Amino acid sequence: MASEQDDFLFLDHDEDTQEVEVASAAWDILIVDDDPEIHSVTTLALSGVEFWGRSLFFHHAYSGAEAIEKLIHNPEISVMLLDVVMETDDAGLTVVKRVREELKNNNVRIILRTGQPGHAPEEQVIRDYDINDYKMKTELTRSKLVTSMMTAVRSYSQICELEAQSLALSSILEACKGILGHSDIRSFSLAVVTHLARILGSEPNGIVSGQLGNDKRVTVLGGTTQFQDSFGEGLEQLDNGRVIMQVQNCFDSGEHQRTEHDITVLLKGKNRSAAIYLELDVQPSESQLQSMEVFLANVSVGLDNIKLFNELRDVAYKDPLTKLPNRACFTEQIAKYYKSTNSDLLLILIDIAQFSDINNGLGQEVGNQLLIAVMTRLKQEFPQTEFLARIGADVFAMLLPAHAFDERLFMDSLLTPYQVNEHVLSIHFRVGVCEQGDFASSGLDTLKLAYIALNQAKQENRAIGRYTPDLEEKMAWKLGLIRQLRQDFEHRKLEVWYQPQLCFKTLEVVGCEALLRWPSGNGRYISPGIFVPLAENAGLIVDIGQWVLEQACEQQKKLAQMGKEISIAVNVSVPQFKVPNYAQSIKNTLLEYKVEPKYIELEVTESVVMDEVGAVIETLRELEEFGIEVAIDDFGTGFSSLSYLQTLPFSRLKIDRAFIKDIPQNDSGAIAELVISLARHLGRKTIAEGVETQEQSDFLRKMGCDEVQGFMYAKPMPSDELMNFLRTYKPKST
Repeated sequence: MASEQDDFLFLDHDEDTQEVEVASAAWDILIVDDDPEIHSVTTLALSGVEFWGRSLFFHHAYSGAEAIEKLIHNPEISVMLLDVVMETDDAGLTVVKRVREELKNNNVRIILRTGQPGHAPEEQVIRDYDINDYKMKTELTRSKLVTSMMTAVRSYSQICELEAQSLALSSILEACKGILGHSDIRSFSLAVVTHLARILGSEPNGIVSGQLGNDKRVTVLGGTTQFQDSFGEGLEQLDNGRVIMQVQNCFDSGEHQRTEHDITVLLKGKNRSAAIYLELDVQPSESQLQSMEVFLANVSVGLDNIKLFNELRDVAYKDPLTKLPNRACFTEQIAKYYKSTNSDLLLILIDIAQFSDINNGLGQEVGNQLLIAVMTRLKQEFPQTEFLARIGADVFAMLLPAHAFDERLFMDSLLTPYQVNEHVLSIHFRVGVCEQGDFASSGLDTLKLAYIALNQAKQENRAIGRYTPDLEEKMAWKLGLIRQLRQDFEHRKLEVWYQPQLCFKTLEVVGCEALLRWPSGNGRYISPGIFVPLAENAGLIVDIGQWVLEQACEQQKKLAQMGKEISIAVNVSVPQFKVPNYAQSIKNTLLEYKVEPKYIELEVTESVVMDEVGAVIETLRELEEFGIEVAIDDFGTGFSSLSYLQTLPFSRLKIDRAFIKDIPQNDSGAIAELVISLARHLGRKTIAEGVETQEQSDFLRKMGCDEVQGFMYAKPMPSDELMNFLRTYKPKST
């Protein structure tokens, strides 16, 4: 029993014990306790102890605050023996919290000691705090203290090793990332030397040299500042004998060379050998040398791929068909002309109209040959061109001096027919022009301005559009309007109004047209002529069109409940007809709302019909078989061929208001009469829209028009007003 008592640390100590002197390699231990006797006895108990060939060196703190200061100034401390109760009951726990959270020191291992059992529950402390051990002071015999210390030191060593490995890995990853993206050997070599020096803990000072193929001559491929002027020269021309000797020894021996002052590493490849010479400020550690080898493997791959890098650059910056600079290259180059002293340049975009039709009709090979022919024409006709690129499938961009650009001559040069294989092609173009004074600091922004001009030419059906600042404002306004339209549609703020359609003979209401309305929020409405084209361009019209059809179906059910056998006409746009299985989606909607097909009419414009005649006719026939009637809207305003009228499945022609509004004062009504006669001979009905005066009505009735729609009879109205109108409406005598 006595021998057991003698083994207790705090029953066997010597107050005169001296601290262990600092060793060249020692484990730093911090003793934290407000009792000086504890410091002395702990030092005594651990005196002479070594772990893995390293002794212990003790630091002392007598309060929590002092412990924090010691750790701040001695970050190499590996283990802390920490008293729980000092200036406060939880001073030790506060230290632990500050060490981990405030100092961010997660390496130091902590052994908590307390002389007051139960003050801080052991299980809770172990759970809530990052510590190695928690013991009563009376528990710690010398042997147990040594055991706890050994465990803590081992844990600290392992954590430090893992941290070092993590840092080394991060260094390697950073270095490998740093040598990527270099398309020429000079910048690549500089990056290699810089990052290799960083891995080995030295300042970058060195070169990369190589032997290519069977040539034994060593060439300088690049390096840091003092070697950059030697690029491409032979190694022997360097004004540095030490570098020449070390690099040559490396190539001759086929092995890495290392001295006290430098290191030269060899990289062997299939068709080349390379050596990297680097001056050393300090001797690298074993782990640094291991990291170097990993990095060198990536350098070797990079050297092999310099040719590939150049090829990739061509892919990234050249159009593979024409070999011209591509969009990425053009936007990068155009940025250089922002606020250039030469302000006489024009950025010109040339768009080949209906290029997709040529590809689809004559084949992609003909389309490719046409592109090459256009490129050749541009080069031949405009030799003053400063830069020419292909920036889209059918769009070329060029920088041309303003004095060399004459709109008429420019278009004449482009429009001369092109001989492509056995085809002679007459091609139309749309051109957008932006003056250098309007260029933006970003190449992409400058290109956007030219595209605004090009799109303006397309929308206004003009050959050439020129950029002006107001065009950008108009574009911004349109984009804002589209965003608002999208938002209002999602929030169901759009409305569907209905304008009655009457039989000319009886003036009975036989139908109504569903008209989309967009309230602006101030009691007014935005014109459909403004927002419908925007909805089409933004891809919204398909969803909006489906919603209008659903609203029409709901309205038709209300009419049926009133006993009104009235059809509702719904307008259909080109994008809707291009939706796969469009006819089936119409049929599904009518079946879902339980609406008879004869009470829904689709109004399609000539532009819809002429877009893809075959597909449209097939769709219309499918709808006709289902029982849905079709009206040709705005008839006569387009450029359709009358021959298609014989094959189109439609029930009525709608005479556009443009042929009615000036009758009889400024229009003889000849076109309206022609449309009515044409429909009669085809066995179809006619309906006139936009009728506002009695004179117009009398003329159309006399010509034999079947139905009428216009303000003279009824204005467009919301659903509730339509229902009230139909309840009270009584046909007037004709």
